[in-house]
Amino acid sequence: MEGSDTTRHSRLVHHYSKFLVLLLGQADNYIRLATRRNTMNIRTIVVATCATLAAFAGLTGLSQEGQADPLQTNVNASSPGADIPDTELTREATRLVREAEGTLLFEHSVRVYQWAALAGRRKGLTFDPELLYVAALFHDFGLTSRYGHSHLRFEVDGANAARDFLRSHGVSADSSENIWLAIALHTTNGISVNLSPTAALVAEGANMDLVGAGYDDFTSAERNAVEAAHSHPPQFADAFMQILYNSLEHRPETTQGTGLADIMAYKDPAFRRRDFSNLMRNSKWAVGE
Repeated sequence: MEGSDTTRHSRLVHHYSKFLVLLLGQADNYIRLATRRNTMNIRTIVVATCATLAAFAGLTGLSQEGQADPLQTNVNASSPGADIPDTELTREATRLVREAEGTLLFEHSVRVYQWAALAGRRKGLTFDPELLYVAALFHDFGLTSRYGHSHLRFEVDGANAARDFLRSHGVSADSSENIWLAIALHTTNGISVNLSPTAALVAEGANMDLVGAGYDDFTSAERNAVEAAHSHPPQFADAFMQILYNSLEHRPETTQGTGLADIMAYKDPAFRRRDFSNLMRNSKWAVGE
């Protein structure tokens, strides 16, 4: 029996070695063709290589201990929380954003990712956890002190920073643009949900963390897991509104027509919300030259 098992094992190794050669050959041809057509970046090549090796490992029946971890494309369904992807891209994003935002804003951004990823898992949406994490981290980046003289909407400042970050790390133009849209429009109700799963989830995560929108859609186990890892501090609402006001005080015009105008009016009695109906009734079309 021992000799028979050895022979059978040798045949399996021989068989799958031939299969691996064929598989790698096909992958190599695909990579060469895609590279010539400029349709593949380094991240895509790495993913293709990892997928090839993962397929071979699974087919050869390697023991669980000897297998490389499979490429994750979704959130761990068995965990009440949402695992943060551990990649070079996410580690660099974490370092950059943590340094710029400070604890309260950074912890909020991480929770936004967690609510977003959990909502995506519950709804069965297809999304890239790595890119969702970057989008969540940068969604409030425009509120940081480095934009103290900007007169763009803070959402656009954050979107620009995220796009530059992703492009500098080899992420495709299309993916970077999708993240730009997810961040730039995350405060515009009714738009994000019609863009992409990532855009919808970033907006949903932000609303959940700030005003508890969809609170009961999350289980108590999920809420407890997120809070245990990155809890809301005492007086979070007042502290967060102060951060918003400090960032927007020098550019109040950018808040008109958004919920942020409510923050300005709450913090500054002299602030006046723009009344669109009044603008129409008093325009030159209505009152003449």
